[in-house]
Amino acid sequence: MPLQKEVIQEITKLVVQELHKQQDQQQDIQNPVILNTESKPKVSLYGESSQSMVLTEGKSNKQVIPLYKNRTSSEVVEKSVIEELFEDNPENNLEDRLLEEKSDYLKYTPARVGVGRAGSRPRTSTLLKFRFDHAAAVDAVYGEVSQELLDKLDLFTVETKVDEKEVYIRRPDLGRRLSTASKELIKQRCDYAPTVQIIASNGLSASAVNANLEDVYLSLKQSLNNLNIQMGTTFYANQGRVGLMDDVGEVLEPEIVVNLIGERPGLVSAESLSAYLCYKPRHGTIESERMVISNIHQGGIPPIEAGAYLGTVIERMLKHQASGVALIQKEG
Repeated sequence: MPLQKEVIQEITKLVVQELHKQQDQQQDIQNPVILNTESKPKVSLYGESSQSMVLTEGKSNKQVIPLYKNRTSSEVVEKSVIEELFEDNPENNLEDRLLEEKSDYLKYTPARVGVGRAGSRPRTSTLLKFRFDHAAAVDAVYGEVSQELLDKLDLFTVETKVDEKEVYIRRPDLGRRLSTASKELIKQRCDYAPTVQIIASNGLSASAVNANLEDVYLSLKQSLNNLNIQMGTTFYANQGRVGLMDDVGEVLEPEIVVNLIGERPGLVSAESLSAYLCYKPRHGTIESERMVISNIHQGGIPPIEAGAYLGTVIERMLKHQASGVALIQKEG
């Protein structure tokens, strides 16, 4: 559930303060920091290779977690999976399956590993979870953003040149251009040449917008306010693509455009939001001139933290009058 506005403001202030503190500390550091990774376990695909991996690293005491039992990497290189399925030795089929017991490596990934199987097939629970996640991904693409949410955030809606969802999927180029009527609408309702122009768009996941937009947007808004950075009139672009920011740049000529857009859904998360940023985007802007903060959702970058961080990124972009690769080069 989205947090209350007062809570978002307080969290945003704390995050911005912490980010500035970290930037100050980094400027004072003369020697590189050597991270201690000895405590993190390594993952070995094959049980017998764990000993050789430790020996090649000298006296390392790192824990090595095997995914397969009694198998060496050389055996797998020499034999294909299909060949092994028809081996006469039935024990090979047992050795080929993933470890059944829960292991530490599951803490480091949400991927479908260590799920086991029933004979040559996935377990019923695994298959049902896969079908559920696939259905959620489809719903994210074909779903709609809540009008109640847009009204709550006071966002008006504009349209791209896409007239239906199937066209949107097949013709990404049409999602990068505003309709003629929408261009006139934003000229009437938006401030001309603002410092920061924010766009929200469903992209390929309406679910991402419904789940995360409120917290990200309010946090970003508060962050810009704390940094005394002017913000234009935010609007929602239905069926927009990342490149729509170029068309908006041509019409409103802001210094920076931020596009909060739903990411292409996967089988781990269908509610992931991305924030694309670009300094003075125009027609002809290339991808290396853009920046992106992705994986914004409850299982990735927390939405409120992402909004606060975006404010500090915008501050850097304005300072150096650049974004993307050019910003990295200017910052050294």
